[in-house]
Amino acid sequence: MPLLPPKLQKRLAPPLKIGSLEVKSRVLQSPLSGVTDLVFRRLVRRYAPNSMMYTEMVNAAGLCHVKQLPRIMEVDPNEKPISIQLFDCRPDFMAEAAQMAVREGADTVDINMGCPVNKITKKGGGSSLLRDPKTAEAIVRTVVQAVSVPVTVKTRIGWSDREITILDFAKRLEDAGAQMLTLHARTREQGYHGSAQWEWIARVKEVLSIPVIANGDIFSVEAAVNCLEQTGADGVMCSRGTLGYPFLVGEIDYFLKTGQAIAPPTAVERLECAKEHLQGLWSYKGDRGIRQARKHMAWYAKGFTGAGELRDRLSRIETVVQGVELLDGVIARIQAGTFPEMALSCLM
Repeated sequence: MPLLPPKLQKRLAPPLKIGSLEVKSRVLQSPLSGVTDLVFRRLVRRYAPNSMMYTEMVNAAGLCHVKQLPRIMEVDPNEKPISIQLFDCRPDFMAEAAQMAVREGADTVDINMGCPVNKITKKGGGSSLLRDPKTAEAIVRTVVQAVSVPVTVKTRIGWSDREITILDFAKRLEDAGAQMLTLHARTREQGYHGSAQWEWIARVKEVLSIPVIANGDIFSVEAAVNCLEQTGADGVMCSRGTLGYPFLVGEIDYFLKTGQAIAPPTAVERLECAKEHLQGLWSYKGDRGIRQARKHMAWYAKGFTGAGELRDRLSRIETVVQGVELLDGVIARIQAGTFPEMALSCLM
């Protein structure tokens, strides 16, 4: 574990200011499709109570004629600070959706301009806006005029290594009224492959006056510290590092505030968290929650002997009872020191 440089700790000590909003943490939980629902956010917030959380991204166009908001926009009145992320390429739809998000309780409205998925980019949303800066600018300007809360943007460094346009793009967004920029330091072409190009975060930080949040390859406390030192960013956003590990945001936040490391969770603690996550998804979503839980359970089952076999079993559970019994059985055997010698077949 690296030492926390005193200059870095001092620089990050004040609250993160996003327009008129003060956030008492420099570590944010990224919006993740199919992941950052109410159940997951509650787990992350247990260890990082002051961090900004984000909903899964919401299709603004899909909100135009609904009588009831989709469940992915649901927020707990007590979960503060919270941001609702929206995507689309039409400023008027985005403005209307942003007003709905504020009524739902959003402390900020985040605009997705970074999603690389084809079904999003083919319709002009997500990272395709990197190739259409005029529309991106119009979206930000229109949404800013429509709501009273800060408007932020999450984007990438460019479409490809041959088309890195982030310096001009980021400045346009700031001039349009964006009050924070989160930069995933990969191109759209990279997707989630290769290394994040943190040097571009540093370059963007030099040209903007609004907060710049670093995103990409933040899988540990050490990575977060290195990124913040190298880029001068105002904070970090954790994404894939929290899959099956909702402890990460809190671990980084604690280290940045105190210079002390929190002991990582044991295998038993991770599996107890997995069980709580499973039960929460079942209570919140029923059978659909169980189907969604399979991927989460597979992410939790890592980092200890016998995890591979357990992961295979958890990815095929059909009921909450089945999953809980499997997890309880493995937890008991880990505590007794008899796992994985005990055959998994007898646990189902």
